[in-house]
Amino acid sequence: MPRTYLDFERSVAELDHQIETLVESGEKDVAEVAKLREKSEKQLKTIYEKIGAWEKTQVARHPIRPHFSEYISGLITDFTPLAGDRKFGDDLALMGGLGKIRDQSVVVIGHEKGKDTDSRLKHNFGMAQPEGYRKAVRLMDMAERFGLPLISFVDTAGAYPGRGAEERGQAEAIARSIDRGLSLKVPFITIITGEGGSGGAVAIATADKVMMLEHSIYSVISPEGCASILWRDGSKAQDAAKAMKITAQDLKELGVIDHIISEPLGGAHRAPEDMVKMVGAEIMTALESLSDLTAEELIKRRRDKFLNIGRSLL
Repeated sequence: MPRTYLDFERSVAELDHQIETLVESGEKDVAEVAKLREKSEKQLKTIYEKIGAWEKTQVARHPIRPHFSEYISGLITDFTPLAGDRKFGDDLALMGGLGKIRDQSVVVIGHEKGKDTDSRLKHNFGMAQPEGYRKAVRLMDMAERFGLPLISFVDTAGAYPGRGAEERGQAEAIARSIDRGLSLKVPFITIITGEGGSGGAVAIATADKVMMLEHSIYSVISPEGCASILWRDGSKAQDAAKAMKITAQDLKELGVIDHIISEPLGGAHRAPEDMVKMVGAEIMTALESLSDLTAEELIKRRRDKFLNIGRSLL
């Protein structure tokens, strides 16, 4: 798949194009190619050391950033997908099932955005409907029934706001999913891998450990939506992103999340296999830290954690 460069990566794109031209010409100068590659890496490092909230938003939305399907195929063995909410139907924007991570049986749920036009339409761009959140609750119930840890992967611009979704009880479904996560008697771990948008994200993120990838975002509304409300001007999204404190670094400082997972240089999309392995290692560390807690301790700690968000700022 051709590499997609973001606007602020143009200088790196030019260097990489020079490298490709030299390699494809068949008359490449090995020393020159090595020099250009070193220069490209240094430039990429310089750029990513300085990127702000809006640039991180672009990285979080990168079209080839690892999605739920990549994490499942790279981390979960013996995965058995489970479908349907037993009330209305199935929702491919929010998927889940049973499997094992390093011999530990788990229940896994997560948003799937898709990578090309067909798969994005199939998965509704990761925007779940009520049946998706009711399916999540069904899988949470299953995790508790069988004493299995729950792992969720968050990557959505938000819950689907269509008329049909509202008619079928979107807000109620999200609220019940939030409540069920808070009452789970088994360890619950969440990884925000891309966008964590609004109630559509928090519905499956009321976890014991909430972790974010270094260049992911997590917010009550998108920067564009915030700008259109506050300034009635969507072009001020960059200003909104900075003001909203939506980056992993800001949210860790505010106590909204527990841990930041570093990404490969240039973002997870540049080394997806490495990113998947890093996430797997962090999941195992988190599971180990929760393994000795009783159901009562898990519930109390989890509820206290969310009730205390923001109190340190008072």
